[in-house]
Amino acid sequence: MKLRLHFVVDPMGWLCISVVFGIWLYNTFFIPKLVLLPHYNEGHIPWALVVWYYIASAFCVVALIRASTADPGRLPVDPHIPHSEREHWELCNKCNLMRPKRSHHCSRCGHCVRRMDHHCPWINNCVGEDNHWLFLQLCLYTQILSLFTLVLDFCQYYYFQPLTGRDQEEFTTRHELALLRVSALMGLVMFVGMSGLFHTQLSGVLTDQTTIEKMSQFSSETYGAKRSWQWALAEVCGTRWKLLWFIPFRSRQPLQSGRHARSLV
Repeated sequence: MKLRLHFVVDPMGWLCISVVFGIWLYNTFFIPKLVLLPHYNEGHIPWALVVWYYIASAFCVVALIRASTADPGRLPVDPHIPHSEREHWELCNKCNLMRPKRSHHCSRCGHCVRRMDHHCPWINNCVGEDNHWLFLQLCLYTQILSLFTLVLDFCQYYYFQPLTGRDQEEFTTRHELALLRVSALMGLVMFVGMSGLFHTQLSGVLTDQTTIEKMSQFSSETYGAKRSWQWALAEVCGTRWKLLWFIPFRSRQPLQSGRHARSLV
C-alpha cells in the first residue's frame, strides 16, 4: 500500500512537535554520552543494554515521524460510495461532503477523517483510522525510552561505580545538576503522562470507542458486536501478525473484513 503523507499547517502544532523532538534528542544524545557509553566502556554494563537503548530510541522517533506525517484517513472530495453502503454515509454540516459514519470533521486540519479519535497537537496531526496504530506505537516506545532513561539516571546516582577515567567532582558540577536531574524530571513526566495516555487509547481500541465518541452525548451507543482483544488490535494495526503490531517501518493495509464494514453488521 502506497504511503500517503499528510502535513498540517499549524504553527502551534509545529511548536509542540518540536518540543517532543527536542526531548527525544536530549535523551538520545546526552544520556548515552554522560551515562550509558562511559559505563559500557569501563565494563559496568553489557553491550546488549546499549543496543536495546538505541533500538528503543530509533523506534520511538520513527513512530513519531510516521504518526505526524501519515494520512490519518482523510476523505476525498468526491468519494466513491458503493450503492450497498449509502445508508451508512452522512453529510458533514461543516464541509458539505459525504462521509461514512463515525467520521468527524477536524477544525484544525479542515477536513473529515475516518474514525477520527482526536487531534493531537504533540504530533501536529489527527489520530484516525489510518495512523492510530502509529500513535499507539509512539505512546508505547516513549514509555519504554522514558523508563530506560529513569533507570539509567537512578543507577548513575545509586548503583554504578564511579568512573575511573573522569573527574567525579567536575562531572557533578558540570553535568549532574544541569543535565541528569533535568533528564530524570523529563523522563518521569513523560513516563507518567504517556502511561495514562496509552492506557486510555488502548482501552478505547478494545471497547471500540474513539475519544470523541466517549466525550459525546452518544457515548452509550455501541458499534458492532464484542470482539476479542486480538481482533481489535489486528483491525487497528492492519495485520493479524502480532509481531508487526510493534513495527513502525511498514504501511497499514485494512483487513479484508474492515473496521467500518464490521461495525455496521
